[in-house]
Amino acid sequence: MSQANAETSSAAGRMDALAQAAREAGGRGPAPVHLWNPERCGAIDMVIRADGSWTYNGSPIGRPALVKLFATVLRRDADGYVLVTPAEKLDITVEDAPFVAVEMASDGEGRDRRLRFRTNVDEAVDAGPEHPLRFEAAPDGGFKPYVRVRGDLWALAARPVVYDLVELAEEHDGALGVWAGGAFFPFGEAAA
Repeated sequence: MSQANAETSSAAGRMDALAQAAREAGGRGPAPVHLWNPERCGAIDMVIRADGSWTYNGSPIGRPALVKLFATVLRRDADGYVLVTPAEKLDITVEDAPFVAVEMASDGEGRDRRLRFRTNVDEAVDAGPEHPLRFEAAPDGGFKPYVRVRGDLWALAARPVVYDLVELAEEHDGALGVWAGGAFFPFGEAAA
């Protein structure tokens, strides 16, 4: 077996082992990754692209169930993003945010408005003090809204969701923004 084939086989084995560990550790929903602190084991060639797609060794991960599984063991540490299980911690690359908010539903008005976001890995969060919105300036002069999903993991709003947010914009204390979960989130300088 050539060295390239051996490295590919080893990398595939590592990914399979990580997937198995995630299955065992995660159960249903996000795993308690904040409780796990194994030694860093290196890096894995996994990238979460700005569009929310995941790649491994440069190839798209085509199985949504596998992406959802890896998302359950994702964490952001001070020095970057990692996939973590009780026994292993591997660095990965995230181009922008690890998730994309692909859908938003709004109920109520003003301070009583509830905004629920669904991510590309089918997690749902209600924006508010525990899941704040933030707005950053975009290179094209617009703005990029994000909603915190869990820990320090955020979802970038997909373009249709941005339009939905803009439609809900209100002025409050001289600032333009949106209400969600009893809190006001100003678009701020990002929308200027």
